[in-house]
Amino acid sequence: MQLPKLNFKEDFVFDVKKDKDTFFIYDIVRKSWLVLTPEEWVRQHFVHYFTKVKKYATSALILEKKLDLNGTTKRIDLLITEKTMPKILVELKAPHIKLTQETFEQIARYNSVIEAKEIILSNGNQHIFAKFENEKYIFEPINL
Repeated sequence: MQLPKLNFKEDFVFDVKKDKDTFFIYDIVRKSWLVLTPEEWVRQHFVHYFTKVKKYATSALILEKKLDLNGTTKRIDLLITEKTMPKILVELKAPHIKLTQETFEQIARYNSVIEAKEIILSNGNQHIFAKFENEKYIFEPINL
């Protein structure tokens, strides 16, 4: 399986295996093998970025948590916590998915419930970072 190189300064080492015709990647947070989808490839880069580069404990990362949004069940991709409080909400897309105003609005809606101070929207190639201050998002450059 040819995996695309993503836009991160670091090169991470992943445990990948193949069973029949399906590839799996080991998730160090959930301590389990997951089907290696394009979105999971991006998620695992962020897991390694936050644990190996930013030095967060794996217990500070919450993956694929259910969220109730206006009576509908949604799922957040990744939440970084600090002292159990939401710090960074991360919404991930597969590398071929274009980041648009609509995808940003999705993470902003999720964050209206989560109330993280910062958000990241990424497809692994393009990363959008914003801080929530004074009831609005302030976009800043991010270099992963």
